[in-house]
Amino acid sequence: MGQRPEGHSLAGQWEFPGGKIELNETPKEALHRELHEELGIDAEIGELKLASSHSYGEVAILLVFYEVNFWKGEPKSIHHTELKWIDPEELKTLDIPDANRNILQDLLNVL
Repeated sequence: MGQRPEGHSLAGQWEFPGGKIELNETPKEALHRELHEELGIDAEIGELKLASSHSYGEVAILLVFYEVNFWKGEPKSIHHTELKWIDPEELKTLDIPDANRNILQDLLNVL
């Protein structure tokens, strides 16, 4: 999990590494790129595990969770204030965005 930096929306909350899909990019390609940009790793993206949508007022987002089969490199905090590995059950105690909290049980089921 990565802690969102000050000066960004939802600062201080914990999130899964990832980000926005760019034009002409598939969701898998976007995740591969985002993991490289945020963690400095070269990841092999596996199968889709969960998809859901959420709205923050006028802004709607689509959340897609993929399995990461393996990666090269040591994850490092490039974008986040802090990184940490957690036990899935610890998600219930972290300050996470509403979009993730609303699908938490579904997420725990696929983990």
